[in-house]
Amino acid sequence: MKTAEIAQRFLDYFEKNGHTIVPSASLVTDDPALLFTVAGMVPFIPYLSGDVPAPYARAADNQKCIRTNDIEEVGKTPRHGTFFQMLGNWSFGDYFKEGAIRYAWDLLTSPEADGGLGFDQKDLWVTVYEEDDEAHDLWLKLTDLPEERIQRLGKDTNYWSTGLPGPAGPCSEIFFDRGPEYGIDGGPATDDDRYVEIWNLVFMQYEITNVRSKYDFDIVGELPNKNIDTGMGLERIAFIKQGVDNMYETDQVRPVLDKAVELSGRTYGADHEDDVRFRVVADHVRSSLMLMSDGVTPANDGRGYILRRLMRRVIRSMRLLGVDGPTFSVLFEASRDAMKDAYPVVDADWPRISQYALAEEATFLRTLAAGESLLDESLAETKATGGTTLTGSEAFLLHDTYGFPIDLTLEIAEEAGLSVDRAAFDGLMQEQRARAKADARARKRQLADTSVYRDLRAQGETVFTGYTDLEAESQVLGILVDGVSVDRASVGQIAEVILAETALYAESGGQVADKGVIVGPGYELEVLDVQKPVPGLISHTVEVSTGEVGVGQPATTVVDAANRRAARQAHSATHLVHAALRDTLGKTATQAGSLNRAGYMRFDFSWGQALSDATKTEIEEIANNAVRDNLEVTTRVLPLDEAKSLGAMALFGEKYGDTVRMVDIGGPWSRELCAGTHVSASAEIGLISLLGESSVGASNRRVEALVGLDAFRSLAAERAIVSQLTSSLKAPREQLPARIAELQASLKAAEKKIAAFESKALGDRLPALAAAATRVGDTLVVAESLGTAASADDVRSLALQVRERLGSDAAVVALGAVVNERPVVIVATNEAARTAGAKAGVLAKGAAGVLGGGGGGRDDVAQGGGTDAVALAAALTAVKDALGA
Repeated sequence: MKTAEIAQRFLDYFEKNGHTIVPSASLVTDDPALLFTVAGMVPFIPYLSGDVPAPYARAADNQKCIRTNDIEEVGKTPRHGTFFQMLGNWSFGDYFKEGAIRYAWDLLTSPEADGGLGFDQKDLWVTVYEEDDEAHDLWLKLTDLPEERIQRLGKDTNYWSTGLPGPAGPCSEIFFDRGPEYGIDGGPATDDDRYVEIWNLVFMQYEITNVRSKYDFDIVGELPNKNIDTGMGLERIAFIKQGVDNMYETDQVRPVLDKAVELSGRTYGADHEDDVRFRVVADHVRSSLMLMSDGVTPANDGRGYILRRLMRRVIRSMRLLGVDGPTFSVLFEASRDAMKDAYPVVDADWPRISQYALAEEATFLRTLAAGESLLDESLAETKATGGTTLTGSEAFLLHDTYGFPIDLTLEIAEEAGLSVDRAAFDGLMQEQRARAKADARARKRQLADTSVYRDLRAQGETVFTGYTDLEAESQVLGILVDGVSVDRASVGQIAEVILAETALYAESGGQVADKGVIVGPGYELEVLDVQKPVPGLISHTVEVSTGEVGVGQPATTVVDAANRRAARQAHSATHLVHAALRDTLGKTATQAGSLNRAGYMRFDFSWGQALSDATKTEIEEIANNAVRDNLEVTTRVLPLDEAKSLGAMALFGEKYGDTVRMVDIGGPWSRELCAGTHVSASAEIGLISLLGESSVGASNRRVEALVGLDAFRSLAAERAIVSQLTSSLKAPREQLPARIAELQASLKAAEKKIAAFESKALGDRLPALAAAATRVGDTLVVAESLGTAASADDVRSLALQVRERLGSDAAVVALGAVVNERPVVIVATNEAARTAGAKAGVLAKGAAGVLGGGGGGRDDVAQGGGTDAVALAAALTAVKDALGA
C-alpha cells in the first residue's frame, strides 16, 4: 500500500464520519515558540487551548512536520525521520474517549477492501495512563483486545502536556508488534524497537497550573470542553504496510537512498555504518526539499540554519560514502519525483528549489576544501611539535567556525596517523548545547500567556473597518495591565485595550501598526502599538493621556491620516517593486519578507547573487513607470483556491484562511494575497527611490527604497550635495565622477610616497636597533619602541631584519609601535633562541596581555596587540622579564 493511499484512506474514513478535512499547514509556523510545525497539533493549538473558538466540531488532516531534536538518531532506528507526516483526527468539545477509541480501532482493523488499513488484531497492543481506568475499560468494552495486551504506563509516556499552564490529559497509544525476530517479548512496556507506536490518542480533559516540569504540575480541574487530539505516523504505517524494515525504505524515501547507493558504488545492507549514512542522505534530502518548497532558504540562523545543517549533513554523509563531488542534482531530483504526487508544489517550484540546493552544495564544497586546508595545517603543526593528538579546541573551531564536520576531522586525522581529543571536543559541544538550551528556555519563559485573551476572543472577532474608514465607533470589551485583566486604567498607565471594532491597522503582512488615538467620554488614549495576540483578536497597546478608561465604555479609534497615507504608499510600492523584480529576474525571485512603514519599504527576495547597477536601475524604472501609468488598485475577497488559480502570489509561511484578500495593481501584473492597506491608484504612490541592495544570507537579497515625499526629500538632499561638489571642485555635474577619480588617484599616489618614506625611515634605524641588543642570560635581546609606524607589516619586516643582523647566537627581537592609534608588538626568534625555549608566540601573547589585548602566532615570529598604547614600554619589558624568568 503506497504512502499516499494510506493518507487518502485515513482522510476518506474520517470525512465519512463527519469530520472536516483540513489541508496541511506550512512547515513554517507562526507560533513564536517554534521555528517549524513540529507536531500535528501545532496548527490547532489556538482551538485546543480555547484561545480561539474552533471553526468545526471535528476535523481530520495530514500535517507535514519537521523535527530535528533527535537528528542524531536518524538512520539508526527504523522510525526516526526529520520530516514526517502526521495523520490526525480532532474533536473540539464533540466526541471524547469512546469516540476516539472506536474510530481508531475501526479504521486500523477493518479490511482493506472496505477502506480500512487491514491490521490483524493479534499484532496490536495498547497502552493507557496508569490511573486512567476509563480508557482501560473502554478498550476492553469496544475491542477484542485481551487484558494482557493493554498495559498501564506512567506520566513519562502516557500523559500529555505542553510543559506550560493550560490543557493537559492522559493519552492512549496503539503499538504494532513486528514479531519475535525484532526483539524481546513483553509488549510496549519493554521500550523495545520490536513494538512500533503507530497512533497516539490524547484525551485533553484537565487544566493544569504551577508547572514545575513536563510531568510535575498541579491539576486545577476538568476543562469545560474536552478535546481529542490524535496522531498517526504516516511513515510508520507505510513501512509496516509495505513490508519493509524502516521508514527509509518506503516508496517516498527509498528512491533517494537508491540513488545514493548508485552514486557511491557501495551496497546497501553490506555495512552498518554505510547503511546509516544512506538513510541519513535519504531522510535529509527529502526534509530539505520540503522545507524549501515552503519557502525556507539556507542561512546562518533560524529556520535557514536548520535547513543548511540538513543539507550539509547530506554532503558529509556522501563524502564518508566516498563521493567527493556534487550529488544534489541527482538526489534532489529523485526526491522530487517521489514526492510530487502527494505535494505538487515540489514539482511546480522545482526551478527555485534546485537553484538553492545546487548553490548551497557548491558553497559547502568550497567550505570543505578550505576546512581541509586548515585541518592539514593543524595536523602538520601537531606532528612538527611531536604531538600525536589534535586538540579538541582545534577540532571544535573547525566545526563551529568553518562548518567542518567532526567525523571528517576524525577520518582525515586517522589517515595522517593522529588521533583527535574527542572528549574535549564533546565537552565544548556540550557547553554550546547547554547555552542553546538555556537561550531556548529563556525565550519560552518570555512568551506571552495567551490564555488571558481567551474570554475576549470568545466574544467574537475584532471587526477591522480601516480599509474604508479612518475612524470607528466601538465599545471597550477588555483592558489588560501587565497581562492581567482589569476593569479600568488611569492617566499614565500603559495598558492593552480590546475593542469590538477598530479602524487601526494591526501589524501584519510586513506593514507596521497604525498610529493614532482612542477617545471616549472623559478620556484619551495614545496608541503605542496594535497587534493580533491570537487569531481574530486585535489588541491596542496604549498610554492613558487623560482621564480614565473602563470596560464597557464607548470608544472611538482615530487613525493618524498622514501616517496611514504614507504607509499605504509604501505597501503598494512594495508590490510594484516585487512585480518589477519578477519582470527583470524571472519567476524564481519570490518574496522572502518585507517591511512597510510610512515613507520606507524593504523587500527581501530569493536570489543568489548581487544585482548589477543596470539591473537595479531597470527595476526602479519599471516600478516608477507603473506609478506614472496610474494603474488601478483593486481588492477582492474570495476563496483561497480561486485566488491561487488566478495566479495570486502568497508569502511562504503566511497562514491563510479559507477566504483571502487579493490585491491587484494593474490587473494580473501585480496580484498578491495581502491584508494590508493600499492606495486606490498607483499614481498616489508618488515616487520610488531605491536606496540600495544587499545580502541577507546566501540565498536572499534585500532592496530598500524611500517612497513618496521621503523619496523626494532624499533626492533633493542628493541634488544639494552634487551642487556643493560642482562648486567646490569647479567641475560640471557630468564631469564629477572623473574629477573625483582623479583626486583619488592623486591621493593614493601621495599616500604611497609617504609610506615608502616611512618604511625607509624605519629601515635606516636597523643598525642602531641591532647595536642596542643586550643580553638576558645567554640570549641577545632587542626590545625597543619605534614610536608610530604605517603598518604592522613594516614593523614585522624590520624585526626580521634585526634578527638576521644579530647572527646565529640565540636572539630575540621585540619591536613595538603604534599603528593607527593602536599598539602592536612583533616578536621574532632565531633557531638558537627557540632551541633554548624562547617561543615568539608565547612572548607576543604575554606582551599583548599588558596592552589589554591578545596575540600569538608561530614560534619563530608572532604578533600581539591591544588598546593601551601608553603601556607599550611595559609590554616590551614584559618580554625581557619572561626571557629572564
